[in-house]
Amino acid sequence: MSGTYIFREMTIADYEGAYFLWSETDGIGLGKSDSKDGIERFLARNPGHCFVCEHEGRIVGTVLCGQDGRRGFLYHVAVSEAHRGQGIGKALLSRALESLTEIGITKCHLMVMKTNVSGAAFWEYNGWQRREDILIYSKSLAD
Repeated sequence: MSGTYIFREMTIADYEGAYFLWSETDGIGLGKSDSKDGIERFLARNPGHCFVCEHEGRIVGTVLCGQDGRRGFLYHVAVSEAHRGQGIGKALLSRALESLTEIGITKCHLMVMKTNVSGAAFWEYNGWQRREDILIYSKSLAD
């Protein structure tokens, strides 16, 4: 990786920078649960699993990682377009998966928007298997 990149656990103080990155990243779906309060709850529920990458004081990469005691789940794995190809995504992913392994989680899932071609390519390149046997259903519990 070129330049100085700092990898560390994500805190709620990173919210504005992370949200800006997510909003600028094709293929990241944002919703009501991505509010500052929603992300703060997610971080509190999943300590030691979510990470950011900083470059010159700016958030250039993120991974939200959570678990339910059986499986891990990844959300908002994003790297700024200007910093792609430096191994940042792979490094963030490694940290998140290691944090799951340390607590005995043996399988991790993620969801990729059908239109996110580059995201799908990243996951397949990194050894993730696309599932054709599962349908995802969602229901909004908000107004």
